[in-house]
Amino acid sequence: NMISFCVGIICLILGYFFYGSFIEKLFGADPNRVTPATTLNDGVDFIPMRPWRLYMVQFLNIAGLGPIFGPILGAMYGPSAFIWIVLGGIFAGAVHDYFSGMLSLRQDGATIAEVIGEQLGMPARQFMRFFSIILLILVGVVFTLGPAKLLASLTGVSYLVWVVFIVIYYILATLLPIDKIIGRVYPFFGGLLLFMAVALMVMLFINYDKIPEINLSSLRNFHVNPEKFPLFPMLFITIACGALSGFHATQSPLAARCLTNEKRGKQVFFGGMISESVVGLIWAAVALTFFGGAAGLNTALTEHGSNAAWLVNTVCEGWLGKFGAVIAILGVVVCPITSGDTALRSVRLAIGDILKLPQKPIKNRFLITIPLFAIVIAVCTLDFGVVWRYFAWSNQTLATLVLWGTGAWLVRHGKMSWPAVVPAVFMTVIAVCYILTAPEGFQLRWNISFIAGIVTATIVTIIFMIWKIRFRKQAVNNQE
Repeated sequence: NMISFCVGIICLILGYFFYGSFIEKLFGADPNRVTPATTLNDGVDFIPMRPWRLYMVQFLNIAGLGPIFGPILGAMYGPSAFIWIVLGGIFAGAVHDYFSGMLSLRQDGATIAEVIGEQLGMPARQFMRFFSIILLILVGVVFTLGPAKLLASLTGVSYLVWVVFIVIYYILATLLPIDKIIGRVYPFFGGLLLFMAVALMVMLFINYDKIPEINLSSLRNFHVNPEKFPLFPMLFITIACGALSGFHATQSPLAARCLTNEKRGKQVFFGGMISESVVGLIWAAVALTFFGGAAGLNTALTEHGSNAAWLVNTVCEGWLGKFGAVIAILGVVVCPITSGDTALRSVRLAIGDILKLPQKPIKNRFLITIPLFAIVIAVCTLDFGVVWRYFAWSNQTLATLVLWGTGAWLVRHGKMSWPAVVPAVFMTVIAVCYILTAPEGFQLRWNISFIAGIVTATIVTIIFMIWKIRFRKQAVNNQE
């Protein structure tokens, strides 16, 4: 049977319609409110775009390889991955993505550092500016090197030649108006990513008897090295895209600048995240099913150095034949490139916001883009593998800050804040526990790290609640 998988898909769909509508109502989406796509239309970044096209752009912006590689590696921990993808996607990821997009919309398309800084103050703004720009440059670099290496191995053409080609594309995608390249090719490649997932879901139904179910015996850590990689918090960091990812908050302002109606925000932001969770759930199930369970998956990935790209190619070719192999290669090459280009475009927008430099004049775009890509090319020559291992943690830390900022916005506007605060508290525990216990972190004992995570989350929550009470008292006094 495949009850767990089917229930997960149904929950995600229902989550979009019911919880998505609740979050939309909580925010107060106004269909009559004029959006920045109209008021600030500059023909470059602020351009009205049709909702279906914008949904596909947002989906591919946030997706890339995240909802494929993350759930594959997360499935090594066993069927528990299903629970995090479903619950995390609905109650954390989609809430995070919706508010990061809609708050940006309300602040004239501001980048996430400016949005959160508005709620948490100047120190948080400066930290987020630095934090998000460094992360986005790393994303751009890694999503240059990965595809370049794969293309070099497939074609025999020099790796450096492919790096040059990809960087040239990134420069064009960063400089040109969003509707010239991104708005045109993203819907096609987004459709390709969805097609791959649907085709594999069909094969899942054909091989349904092998999908592991969620039960008391399966809710344990199946990882090949459970002591080094405890399920809590490792699973919640490993599966970011597909459940909750701070990277999405850096991408949502791109779509916010092109949204023509606030009521379409649910479709674009909440719907984009739910779609990614569906893709993630499919890939987690595929990884577990193709290799006959978590044990087989762990053995296969261990033998191939946890190379998720190898697994994608093996599964697609095994289940979909040569056509599937072509789709897999396209996906593994195109998906990271379509995250890298928007990551670097987001850096241009962030720096433009910080310097208050209008981006309509081409010379202003060049002023930022030329030194930006000089840095990217320089970093491409470095071995930053150790640094990159911190990205997963940094990604979830960024998401945690965005959720706390969202909670502050809800309080300031007299709305219930628990839909943002509850996942913020949970992710605070995860982020602290991970960095203290992870192999690339402080490598403390798990019980010490867990207690530290609980204590930190409790202190932050108390500070937030004290601020909330004081803010509301001040608001009442001001009204009197």
